[in-house]
Amino acid sequence: MADAPSSLRYRRVLIKLSGESLLGDKEFGIDPAVLDRYAEELKEAHEAGAELALVIGGGNIFRGVSPEGSAVSSRAHADYMGMLATMINAMALQDALEQKGVFTRLMSAIEMDEIAEPFIRRRAIRHLEKGRVVIFGAGTGNPYFTTDTAASLRAAEVDAEVILKGTRVDGVFTADPEQDPSAQRFESISGMEVLRRNLRVMDLTAITLCQESGLPIVVFNMDRPGTLLRVLRGDPTGTRVHWNEDEPAHTFAQTPLALP
Repeated sequence: MADAPSSLRYRRVLIKLSGESLLGDKEFGIDPAVLDRYAEELKEAHEAGAELALVIGGGNIFRGVSPEGSAVSSRAHADYMGMLATMINAMALQDALEQKGVFTRLMSAIEMDEIAEPFIRRRAIRHLEKGRVVIFGAGTGNPYFTTDTAASLRAAEVDAEVILKGTRVDGVFTADPEQDPSAQRFESISGMEVLRRNLRVMDLTAITLCQESGLPIVVFNMDRPGTLLRVLRGDPTGTRVHWNEDEPAHTFAQTPLALP
């Protein structure tokens, strides 16, 4: 039985996923097992009463910033190719959700009438109000802006309460936990402290948009089953990035994350 919406701390959220997260054990493309698992997590959150908007990157297919030596010499051209990659991932996620009975709408920042609606703010909000999962593709529609920036922009536009950034680690750490086993996880940290420590939660443009909108960010491990729903309930999991000057600059997690 689905949870009552009143049990959720966050009701309308924007979830940011990286394209690389869909790789699984593959070197390129989309791992169907990962796609199915993510769709199941999103379905569970949707059935609990959350209004879900999604932004997903395209790094598993093509990175917007062309590497040195690439045949694509223009940064702008490469970024447009990256936007198309995000649409491939968005379409895959849309299909996975709809196979599970979740109604969705795919909205693109670049006109693609045959496969997606154009992004219109009021229409996106109406879709959310009607209980549809809204997937935003093609970034901001402009080169030189990352999908993190697109997530911050769309979150502000649809009046999301929080940005949930799904990663493969348990939150924000003092160092890379995959390289430094002694790294400590922050339970909460101010956005200004994130900038001072150069923790790279999001790029500078995205963080600045969050600061101007007062949007908190929760960084969590999307690969831990059940964690998304725990975050929505407000359980102490992941790391919350806030803009409240009355809160401490940071607090460290005192105990390991409990498995769901």
